[in-house]
Amino acid sequence: MAGYYSKHLSGARLEEVYELASPRIRRYLRAEISHVVDLVTGMDRVLELGCGYGRALKEIAPHVKRAFGVDVSLPSVEYATSFLRGVANADLACMDAVRTGFRDNSFDAVICLQNGISAFGVSRPTLLAEAVRLARPRGLVLFSSYSPGIWDARLDWFRAQSKAGLVGELDEARCRAGTIVCKDGFQSGTVSGGEFSRLFRSIGQTPRIHEIDESSVFGEVVKKPG
Repeated sequence: MAGYYSKHLSGARLEEVYELASPRIRRYLRAEISHVVDLVTGMDRVLELGCGYGRALKEIAPHVKRAFGVDVSLPSVEYATSFLRGVANADLACMDAVRTGFRDNSFDAVICLQNGISAFGVSRPTLLAEAVRLARPRGLVLFSSYSPGIWDARLDWFRAQSKAGLVGELDEARCRAGTIVCKDGFQSGTVSGGEFSRLFRSIGQTPRIHEIDESSVFGEVVKKPG
């Protein structure tokens, strides 16, 4: 779905998605970022993969020395540059999250929020491996996906996005088991705690899995040295 976000759901249009969020979705978004901030506060260098228009980065930057964001969508990066104007410690780049240009062991934490692991439409093991490569030894790698507990609110949120013309018409018959499907080709599933565990272990890392606010499932790894 990286192409979809680049062509159809980037920049100002992506910001509109969040303006349509219901109170329950807004609570989920706050809880997710609050959890991340608690973990990264005081770190020197934090990277967000798939930063979009800078929504999360703006909340994280005040708590770290330097916040970096990359996104495959140039319009989103350009919009984020404006959105983050005045945030002096934020740096942005247009990069593919599975093939960034950063050196090994560059960051204290590498994060990928709000189901990016599904929404990007890339190889999940490859994405996780790139995140681990970028983290320093004993650095944090943090991914999140949706919990089943947020499904009804998430589906209603996508219905609102569809009604606003931000995504295609939902294929209601196929929207089930945590997967959103639109008739224009958009599709986004979820990653369970068990799947996070399997994926991280497949690349030699031992994750901690837990749920926040009955809305986010987090897979967290402290990168093994050596």
